[in-house]
Order: sequence, then C-alpha cells, then structure tokens
Amino acid sequence: MSDYLMEARGLEIRFGGVVAAHDVTIEVKEGQNLAIIGPNGAGKTTFLNICTGWLKPAAGSVHFRGRDITRLSPRQICRLGIARAFQIPQLFTEHTALENMLIAAVAREGRHAPFLALHRIPEREEMLNLLEMMHCADVADRLVVELSEGQRKLIDIAVALALKPRLLLMDEPTSGVASSQKHEVMEILVRALAEAGVTSVFVEHDMSIVERYADEVAVWAAGIVQHRGTPAEVLEHPEVIRDVIGETV
Repeated sequence: MSDYLMEARGLEIRFGGVVAAHDVTIEVKEGQNLAIIGPNGAGKTTFLNICTGWLKPAAGSVHFRGRDITRLSPRQICRLGIARAFQIPQLFTEHTALENMLIAAVAREGRHAPFLALHRIPEREEMLNLLEMMHCADVADRLVVELSEGQRKLIDIAVALALKPRLLLMDEPTSGVASSQKHEVMEILVRALAEAGVTSVFVEHDMSIVERYADEVAVWAAGIVQHRGTPAEVLEHPEVIRDVIGETV
C-alpha cells in the first residue's frame, strides 16, 4: 500500500481553451492539513471535484488508500472515506442543526427513516456529540436559516464528519465568515479534525489562515502545481508574493 492517503498522478483536464490541470501530481499525507492556494480560475476547485468524482479527468488517476477511485461516482467515493465541504454550506436551512446531522447519520447507514422518526434514531447522541465538538451544541435546536455564516460553516463540517471520513476536502472554509470570526472558526475546525483523526485538504484565499493552520501549502496556477512546501517556505517565495498574494517583492 502507498505511503500516502491520497495520490493524484498526471491529471489532465481542460474546459475549452482553459487548462485547469496539466500533468498534475500531488500527494496527501495522512494526518496533515494541506492548503491549496492560487489565483481565481487556477484549477483549485476543479482538483477537489476530480478527487470527489464530480469531474472525470481526460488523463491521469486518483488513488485513495491505494485504490484507484478516478472513475467512481461521488457516492462511491464518499462511502470509501472522502467527504466534501463546499464553499457555500450545503444544509437544509429550514431544518434545525441537529436535524441536518440526523439526516446525515441516516444517509451514512444507508437507512430510510420518516422525518418525524429522526429524533429517535440510535445515532442521535453521536450527532449531538459532534455538534458539541464543533462548539455548536447550543444551536442544535435552532433553524439553520437563523444562524450566522460562521455557525453554518461549522455545522456543514459537522455534517461531513458525521459520515466518518478519513479525508475531508474543503473549498474555502472561511469564505463568507466575518473577519473577526475566521480564526475562531478555523481553530474549532482544526481541533475537531485532529480529535476525529481526519486528514484535510482545503482551498483558501486568506493567507493568514494558511500561514497559521496549514502543515503544507501547494500553489496552483495555470493548471499546474508551481510550488509546494511549508507555509514559511511558500508564502515567502517571490513568485508566490507576486502572482498569488499580490504584493510587490
């Protein structure tokens, strides 16, 4: 078996004349938090979509725990242990936070349950514990539509963790969150991932978040991974400062 939790090898995909991935090879080590940064349109979200089965590359492959998952469906990939959190939280906003968690629990177990019976399923306590871990227990019975964007982000991650993944892919986990709350949200998130033993890959535009919470950073631009290393190594590279961060060297 590979030393990596997930490996992408030689990925190729383009949309018309736009190259989103050109011979991309990237590995994810178990237990790490890997940040992907780069300008808009560089192919970062496309990479997440390939890894979760929403897009199929023209060439190349993705392996998870040594298994080729390139041609599997999103549902099959999720069941193998890869969960996804989108830039905009994918929640049932007219239901409570806990009800969203219970729906995830039922889906995870492959069961069907009438909505009125959800609160009696055996995973209810487990879901409450997950909300507690995400510091959202106090809003368990509130409708999602009433919650702040930061709370929605945390509940969206809790729903993903309810699926018991080994790897969580996140598209801009602090997008839409008030600046004063971004570090608080990430602090809770990173601690929860560590407690659950979940590896993460996250796309992020806020360099202060990347610097503080990423173990490694991959710079994606023009469909290729141009640089990779620790936050200190990558964020101080003159090309990254010029092309991604947007400051004068």
